[in-house]
Amino acid sequence: MRFNRMLLSTTLVIVALVIQVSVLARLHLPGAVPDLVLLTVLGLALVYGHVSGALIGFGAGLLSDLAPPADHAAGRYALVLCVIGYLAGLAKPETGRLKSATGPMVVVVVAALGATLLYAGVGALVGDDAARHVGLPSLLFTAALYDLLLAPFVVPGIMALARRADNDPLAETNNAAKAADVSAGWLSSGTGLRIGSQRTGLRMKAARSRVARAGRIKGVKRL
Repeated sequence: MRFNRMLLSTTLVIVALVIQVSVLARLHLPGAVPDLVLLTVLGLALVYGHVSGALIGFGAGLLSDLAPPADHAAGRYALVLCVIGYLAGLAKPETGRLKSATGPMVVVVVAALGATLLYAGVGALVGDDAARHVGLPSLLFTAALYDLLLAPFVVPGIMALARRADNDPLAETNNAAKAADVSAGWLSSGTGLRIGSQRTGLRMKAARSRVARAGRIKGVKRL
């Protein structure tokens, strides 16, 4: 991953996690909790692709596992978001531009349902049956609903920031300036051009000497 991608992804994930823990988790909504971290991973994966999406998802999930008040084994949500980020990155458009909002909304719903099912499945493997007591159908419905309502305010903005950071106009300007400096230095030093001018001068002198020699020979013959 590029440095600008890493910096932007880390910043967005940390901001999303802070809002998730300090605000959304305290709303006490029925069923699931709106997953801002998941939406952040989806927005970045739709721009950067499946490999970066998997890496970002793993890092975001691991931070979520370690952030209080996490009450599950570390690595559980990291696995979930790693898989979700990879699969969401496969839905990245080839041109990098989305023709409509239908695709991202479908990705959000599928990701919300898949993340809830995968989290519950991994929990069942390690002996955590909390989802069974709460009610898995209710969690699936509320997770998809909350994330779908929150997605229009989060995903487009994250995708726009990701595209802007990926283009990196400042880096391109710096590279162009460096190239101009190198070109200017190359021209001012005369490397190549000076050799060419010397060769041209030598050729002109040789031609002049040949003309002068031919003139002398003709003059001698006339005499």
